Amino acid sequence: MIRPALTLARRELVRFFRQPHRVVGSLAQPLLIWAFLGAGFSPSFRAPGLANVSYAEYFYPGMLLMLMLFAGIFSTITLIEDRAQGLMQGVLASPAPRMAIVLGKVAGGMAIAMLQAAPLLLAAPFLAIPLTFSGLIWILIGFAIACLGFTALGFLIAWNMESTAGFHAIMSVFLMPLWMLSGALFPMDHAPGWLWALMTVNPVTHALTLIRTPLYHPASEFLATTAYWNALLIAATWAGLCLWLALWRVNRVEQGKTMP
Repeated sequence: MIRPALTLARRELVRFFRQPHRVVGSLAQPLLIWAFLGAGFSPSFRAPGLANVSYAEYFYPGMLLMLMLFAGIFSTITLIEDRAQGLMQGVLASPAPRMAIVLGKVAGGMAIAMLQAAPLLLAAPFLAIPLTFSGLIWILIGFAIACLGFTALGFLIAWNMESTAGFHAIMSVFLMPLWMLSGALFPMDHAPGWLWALMTVNPVTHALTLIRTPLYHPASEFLATTAYWNALLIAATWAGLCLWLALWRVNRVEQGKTMP
């Protein structure tokens, strides 16, 4: 199982770097949104409990999370293309276990997202964010959990789609709201009660906590709080559940069909 999974993951990386427009598009959109929103909202933005924090600085973790969302989406949309081109039928007909398909595609998407998001942490010193080495390690752990959740969820949705247009529609009404209701765009503190409740049960909110908290607090401080461990537990459970559902869906054999 390991060899076909690694082969599929490597194929995702090779395909990504051979498509310069995809590299530019997946990086440019979050950076442009960050730049424009940061410039527009910073003069009037006041975050509760975060004195002297500009909107560009507040939105920085949300921009990183958006980048991982887009990377997960674009890496799993290739599943629909592979099916249309006949490649997926060949993989399913091979002796490779179906679990290798999920692990390979998800691992490739995670690697792409991590390769895009990690270098952007170099911007932290320019925002006066006191990023420490231990904080960096915990941020990368948060990256891995968020990437796994987004990519596995994207795989689960793409597996049931027959066209890229349908996938984009689902992305617009389901995946993007998950990010928008995570606290990436605005703080939860002053949100209406119904919106606060939605943001609280949103697992992406807790994934964002794993990224934002180490940027402002030393590891010795946030590791002693139950809030951080609760966020870690919820985000890891969400990512693991998405991966399990993807594995279950691929292993499911429908009567009269060899693939969806």
